[in-house]
Amino acid sequence: MAKPKKSLSPAPDPLAAARLPWHPPAPPLATALLISLAALLVRALVSVGPYSGQGAAPKFGDYEAQRHWMELTLHLPSSEWYRNTSANDLAYWGLDYPPLSAYQSWIHARLINASLPDAIALQSSRGFESHESKLLMRWTVLSSDLMVFFPAALWFVWTYMKDGVGGGGKRRDGWMWLLALVLINPCLVLIDHGHFQYNCISLGLTLGAIAGVLSRNELVAAALFTLAINHKQMSMYFAPAFFGHLLGKCMKRKYPIVEIMKLGSVVLGTFALVWWPYLHSYEASIQVISRLAPFERGIYEDYVANFWCSTSVLIKWKRLFAIKPLKLMSLSATILAFLPSFLQQVKSPSNLGFLYSLLNSSFSFYLFSYQVHEKSILLPLLPASLLALHEPHLYGWFTYYALFSMYPLICRDQLLLQYMAVLGLFFLIYYAPGASYGKEVKISSATKAVLSLPLLCSILLHIVYLKIEPPKRYPFLFDALIMFICFSQFVILTLYTNYKQWRLDFQPRSVGRKKDL
Repeated sequence: MAKPKKSLSPAPDPLAAARLPWHPPAPPLATALLISLAALLVRALVSVGPYSGQGAAPKFGDYEAQRHWMELTLHLPSSEWYRNTSANDLAYWGLDYPPLSAYQSWIHARLINASLPDAIALQSSRGFESHESKLLMRWTVLSSDLMVFFPAALWFVWTYMKDGVGGGGKRRDGWMWLLALVLINPCLVLIDHGHFQYNCISLGLTLGAIAGVLSRNELVAAALFTLAINHKQMSMYFAPAFFGHLLGKCMKRKYPIVEIMKLGSVVLGTFALVWWPYLHSYEASIQVISRLAPFERGIYEDYVANFWCSTSVLIKWKRLFAIKPLKLMSLSATILAFLPSFLQQVKSPSNLGFLYSLLNSSFSFYLFSYQVHEKSILLPLLPASLLALHEPHLYGWFTYYALFSMYPLICRDQLLLQYMAVLGLFFLIYYAPGASYGKEVKISSATKAVLSLPLLCSILLHIVYLKIEPPKRYPFLFDALIMFICFSQFVILTLYTNYKQWRLDFQPRSVGRKKDL
């Protein structure tokens, strides 16, 4: 009797169930396109909701500020964009971002003017709000995101995996998970497409510069990061990391002075190109610079989860100190905070160390620099998302508290539904089947207990903030509690990431790390 033939079909794959959505049997390009389309859809859905200052006369909010800048840049010569004139009242949303941001407003103004000129008519369009103008304004953010941030994210993920920064094996398979986390960042989506801003441009340029560094295109990286600074001055939060890493790499090459001069020439040339209309006189340049440093607003303006605001309950900084000593104290604290990370990269530059340095540097500025807004948490969130494969616990924890730190702002903007939706979507992606890269790290019971307390408090405060009126004597009590909880977590995270960066010096160098130079 003949023996039955063995089946030639492959054995069942026990991991098949874990392949969706992060291991589909589809070409990488098609998968990246699907993730990008999903991220774009999330942005479009959030854009349907309210925006900053909707219907809140007389100054409205950030939506009106952006619309007003389009109005100014379209109708006034560049020499008057930053100057107080009869047609440009700086007290009413005066332009306070660098020239590249003004050029962006001018381009968008030209596009909107072709379809709806009433929306940006000089002076008569203040507070202009219509369904059509909202669609056009929202479209400008979506298109900016699609043209700047999305390509930069794809470039970063590609070079991150190609050059071995992401590690091998299991981590290398996680590029789709990483791309989804970078593109569907709940804080960025809510602020740009809900609240209404264009952080996607400056962060996209920064992300492109990071990808340029990882792919050893340092001159391209220098140009892109210079453009990021010239779009939003807060991009300087990353400057110590870029400077320390590139300086460290230059010092280890054959002709360090030549390498430094090449980078310096690109930076100076890019600055000159952007600032050209204001370089004809010292007065014109100073006029722009004075608008970029709002020291008169105080060391903090709203409730923000940084050192100065969180400790103001005990130390009345604004009352005890004038602006000049506060500026010096803030500068000193910021430098001391980022100095260890900076020195580590000068001493031992590496791609992974560079990503940690970006996070530590931006955290230092957020916690200690002058006039920080709650929306500035987007800056340290960017490098944290890029480290998601190495530090998944850190990124999940950080994203939750970063979003929670903006909770009062979200409630004022009436974006609570969008807040809950994007937070839920984030955790669906974060805990998706098969997305366990690095999550196998064990956490002690004592650590879990310590971390659970602020988490429970934050969940309770979500409800209390909406349902209970604070005492009349302390109208901002709940805002202060939210800020203090988030600040405590940010301090823990920044201490941890500085420790992790310095630990890189005591780890054996892999082949991939030798290629960094």
